[in-house]
Amino acid sequence: MRRALLALLLAAPLASACGFTPLYADPGVGSSLRRIAVATQDDRLGYRLREQLEDALAWDRASAPLYRLDTRVEQSRRSLGRRIDDTATRYELTVKATWTLTPASGGAPMTGTETVTTTYAAADQPYAAIAAQQDGEERAASELARLIRLDLMQALAQ
Repeated sequence: MRRALLALLLAAPLASACGFTPLYADPGVGSSLRRIAVATQDDRLGYRLREQLEDALAWDRASAPLYRLDTRVEQSRRSLGRRIDDTATRYELTVKATWTLTPASGGAPMTGTETVTTTYAAADQPYAAIAAQQDGEERAASELARLIRLDLMQALAQ
């Protein structure tokens, strides 16, 4: 037991000297993420993505933005499964987001692309069908925001 404790105490300084810096440490990217202004296209899916990105980045509206994030979203939907009357039982929604991060001070922009696929059930009632499609879009926007946030963290850390 004493040897294990002694080994742990001796190894602690070595681990701190490995050069590892957490993303949210002082020189990290956490504060930069909060100062990214998000712009999306003017439609329902663009609005949902902007909301999700602002939440994921914890946008600080009180500070001047250091970066501008422009996104462009494309979606496609295809039917999966067929009933006997040739109507779809499920849909697959594929959403592709292309983003460009531009520093407010000028400089080279960074770009990236993320794609998310989600499914939702087809409903017989019109309201239920619209609600299911909007839920699929919301889930896709949430996942895209998560992936774009990870891309931005990686790009800003370099």
